[in-house]
Amino acid sequence: MILIAVLAVGGFALAEEGYHPAALLQQLERYPHAVSIAREVTTVRDHEIGLDAMQKSMGNWIFRNSERLDGELTRQTWQIIDGFSAREVLQSLESALGLVGAELLYSCDARACGPGAQWASRVFNQRILYGRADEQRYRVYAVVSGAGTFRVVLYSGARTSDRQYLHVDLLQLTEGA
Repeated sequence: MILIAVLAVGGFALAEEGYHPAALLQQLERYPHAVSIAREVTTVRDHEIGLDAMQKSMGNWIFRNSERLDGELTRQTWQIIDGFSAREVLQSLESALGLVGAELLYSCDARACGPGAQWASRVFNQRILYGRADEQRYRVYAVVSGAGTFRVVLYSGARTSDRQYLHVDLLQLTEGA
């Protein structure tokens, strides 16, 4: 896929200078088959990143395993268009992260991730991400480079073949966190 080549080349160039995962977001912005539909940048404290599937416990949806971190959170959601799938784009991002030595902390596919409605509404606050349970994918990566320490959270989902979505949370950790 063309996106893999673009992301890989960008990743190698940045790895030499201190890789910054924001390069993934920049590459997606230039990718002609991804349309940005939401973007938000905030400073967060005790931001929870799930390291397992969402589960219902005593009436509440929770992660039994997660980490809470402080830093600057960039959230961005894209619609994948022109017959490409969100799964393909997610796989390209994973390949690019692998090239720069990112550590996979957690991964789930389809129903193993838990209810898609909870991911869309409670975790990412993007109802548009809710789709078919068999199409959801969730990944959490740790990236440590000269540019800092990061968590990269990837989520892809599909409502239909022409309504494919990809969401990325990029958290740059506060030094000492």
